[in-house]
Amino acid sequence: MSEVALSILVLSAVAVIGLWFGGIKVRGVGLGIGGVLFGGLFVGHFIKQFGWHLDPHALHFIKEFGLILFVYTIGIQVGPGFFASLKASGLRLNLLAVGIVVLGGITAVALHFIFDLPLNVFLGIYSGAVTNTPSLAAGQQILQELGMATEETTVLGLGYAMAYPFGILGILLTMWIIRLAFRIDIEQEAEDFDNTKGKKKQSLLDINVIIENPNLNGIAFSELSKLIGEDVICSRVKSDGELKVPGADMLMHLGDYLHLVGPNRNKLEQATLIIGQEINESLSTKGTLLRSERVVVTEERILGKKLSELDLKHSFDVIISRLNRSGVELVANKDTILQFGDILNIVGPSEDIEKVAKSLGNVRSKLQHVQMLPIFIGIGLGVLLGSMPLAIPSLPAPLKLGLAGGPLIVAIILARIGSIGRLYWFMPPSANLALREIGIVLFLAVVGINSGANFIETLVEGDGLSWMFYGAFITLIPLLIIGFIGRYVLKVNYLSLCGLMAGSMTDPPALAFANSIHSTSGASALAYATVYPLVMCLRILSPQVIAVLLWVAA
Repeated sequence: MSEVALSILVLSAVAVIGLWFGGIKVRGVGLGIGGVLFGGLFVGHFIKQFGWHLDPHALHFIKEFGLILFVYTIGIQVGPGFFASLKASGLRLNLLAVGIVVLGGITAVALHFIFDLPLNVFLGIYSGAVTNTPSLAAGQQILQELGMATEETTVLGLGYAMAYPFGILGILLTMWIIRLAFRIDIEQEAEDFDNTKGKKKQSLLDINVIIENPNLNGIAFSELSKLIGEDVICSRVKSDGELKVPGADMLMHLGDYLHLVGPNRNKLEQATLIIGQEINESLSTKGTLLRSERVVVTEERILGKKLSELDLKHSFDVIISRLNRSGVELVANKDTILQFGDILNIVGPSEDIEKVAKSLGNVRSKLQHVQMLPIFIGIGLGVLLGSMPLAIPSLPAPLKLGLAGGPLIVAIILARIGSIGRLYWFMPPSANLALREIGIVLFLAVVGINSGANFIETLVEGDGLSWMFYGAFITLIPLLIIGFIGRYVLKVNYLSLCGLMAGSMTDPPALAFANSIHSTSGASALAYATVYPLVMCLRILSPQVIAVLLWVAA
């Protein structure tokens, strides 16, 4: 058997063992995908004992390509919500999460100086303590860029493996400590969340109003639209007992009923003050010539165009009442730029809706189709960005974002843009998950195999136990400090705080545990999703920043 064939066979065995081991759960908590690393350590130990020879070039390529797949798909996943998560609604949670990341870095650097830990060792411990595999990959990349030998960078995998188990347990322990310290009543926390943010869904509001303002009698609908603003959409009008789609030239009369859709209650109340007053009259399309239908944008020719360019309102007797993008409902105004996968709620006669649906695509099967060309364009651009040298004084070689940073940043930007011409970077969630899991399994398997030869020796005869101790500090200190600040100073809901802590470590097992605290509340999952995009980027960039600063200081 050739070395390449043997290498692939061993990788498959590592994946099987690791995924099986990661799937074992104790009280609902398991290693998850991190089990692949320990599978690699186990197999790597026996490879050394048996004297097998694997192809180092094949393993290196597989590891790097797995890393690229992983960080690229993460960027595509978090890109649409990355900038939205920085807005006011999630700003407080994100600031707390950033505090955990920064304190973790400071703690790691302090331990580096206090115990004189080598840079490659403490970066591995740091990545394992915060249970973030991309951080491990980024650490290896930056040390290679700084001129460290490949053999030395494999030590990161050992440090990661030593610190990783308590990294998971430390998050759960922190949740438990805060719960005891503040005598948390879980049911009360869930009720408080439901009474505040829990019931505020990311959706538009709608009301029905009657025209009572005499100044509006006889004016064209286009003039009324200017008065109430583009943030409020009138999707249908009931005049003389007949339900109609409002056209630009349609005249308004006293007593007409309007169905308004807006982003919040404030905007709708302002519009109501101009028009008249809110009423309970039903303006449902049932039993009328009109109907309301959700149409999916899948036509490549219209991607990137504004709604005003399509001129649907004038070409057809329809109106777009709202737009759903990545689960968030938005007002569809004339400046809205269409992206692949947008779902438009269209009101109008059946014949016109069918014509509009055809022009927009509305082929739902395309949502499950993976466009391979944009994927490889994105990966190529990411590798180019990661390979661009950035000269910094005092460094032995120009700094690069590397294969961990370049593809991540490019993917976030492309996912945020959505499409360029007929190219679109929408990726079905199932395809994204599959590529991401394949990438991280390949990366962890190779890291585990490379580190496995010295794992037992390091644990039993070396500094493995000390590394576990250092990792515990890096895990607990930031979580406890920010956890107490969040609860005592900022009065953050405990369930949200648990989701925040799990998200700050990008740790799905911790999220599963947080969700199990109160199974019917979505507080933990919402907080996790709010901080995840920013934290994932910081976790990948932080070891690179730390390594550069320490290298310059040395």
